[in-house]
Amino acid sequence: MASRSELAFCAALLLLACPHRALADKLQITSTPTGATVELDGTAAGTTPFEKDFPGGFFHKTKTSLGARLEHPMVARISLAGYGTKEITLTEGPMNWISLSGRNRGEYWLIKSNQFHVDLQAISETFTGGITARIADSNVELRPELSREELVRLTKPAVVYLKGSDKSGSGFFVTGTGLIVTNAHLVRGEENLLTLLSNGQQLEAKVVHIDSDLDIALLKLDRPSDKTEFPHLTLTDSASVHQGENVLAIGNPGDAMLFSVTKGIVSAVGKFPNAGPGTWIQTDAPINPGNSGGPLLNSHGEVIGINTQKLVKKNVTGISFALSSSDLLEVLHRLYPDSVVSATPPPAQTSADSAATDVSSPVSSPEGFGTVVVLSDPESAEIFVDEKFHGNTPATLRLPAGSHEIVLKFPRHADWKRTLEVLKGNKVNLRAALSPAR
Repeated sequence: MASRSELAFCAALLLLACPHRALADKLQITSTPTGATVELDGTAAGTTPFEKDFPGGFFHKTKTSLGARLEHPMVARISLAGYGTKEITLTEGPMNWISLSGRNRGEYWLIKSNQFHVDLQAISETFTGGITARIADSNVELRPELSREELVRLTKPAVVYLKGSDKSGSGFFVTGTGLIVTNAHLVRGEENLLTLLSNGQQLEAKVVHIDSDLDIALLKLDRPSDKTEFPHLTLTDSASVHQGENVLAIGNPGDAMLFSVTKGIVSAVGKFPNAGPGTWIQTDAPINPGNSGGPLLNSHGEVIGINTQKLVKKNVTGISFALSSSDLLEVLHRLYPDSVVSATPPPAQTSADSAATDVSSPVSSPEGFGTVVVLSDPESAEIFVDEKFHGNTPATLRLPAGSHEIVLKFPRHADWKRTLEVLKGNKVNLRAALSPAR
């Protein structure tokens, strides 16, 4: 009589000798419109319509120990110039791999379907309205602070509760036309999320863009009418954030009351690779699961960051992180190139010699002129625009729409430089602090 090991060996030979439809299967990804780039786990793999063969064991549970298994989750990123980027979670899992003998051989994932399809949203049709941002305002600390009660009253209507199929969290409006910011990890694998406003109204928001590298997602609500404006928040970049300043977080922590408010201070600002790419704001304001995607606000009601994660470690409390609004502004700048100024300061510029830029309306054409008001400390600095002298500060300049290099000079002070995108019909205020030369 054959032994158990001999029987297993014969069965394996039969499986290898007999072709079976499960030995290979085809993954198909399509999009509307076609021609979009497909990245699998961050690596470019082709364009839509996309097809790739994978072992059959990647699609369904393998019956034998010889079958292939997928040992990691798989995400597809679909992108096309002129359209918002989408992500698809292709797999489900993890599941435990149990052999016939009952031995646990580790975890595996399964591709959920042979076919996936995404509808890409055109930037020109989806990303409408205007972003309001204050860029690197060196005088922010001189502005009067709002009381905590007034701060909550003014900003809470712009915060939303988001609920997906198996996750929930927070978000906030950045345009009056219904664009919502949240974290990518909250919406991954979702097409639409239930959106609850602070007034109790329930709507459905569509995922229109994902930047997984920065963990930022954008959703869009359809307005009931063209005249309806959603309350939205002003953004300010990390150069305006100061260590020790008071901050407020609004969100929807799990198992607690919705639209809760917590307070704290800015503990630190800077790069923190352990949290991920970008600039991070560390705060002791309590941030819990469900707060993800909500705004971290300064005492003027401006968003300085997106509440993203909390450090969970034994004997460690009061350490939470928000991704800075500077990173959010960089994402929005790609989608609103005519109405969002890049938040990244020139290499030679620091928070001590920064400027303020107020952006309040979109511009559909680069043609025409914009107004630039230039102030400086000390006054009477010489103004050079694209290497041409334009008088002394304070001054009001009318410049053609487009990119301009602004340089201010003052005796025994370092030159102040800024590349500025002037928008048709917009008014921009520049406030420059020139540092004494060393």
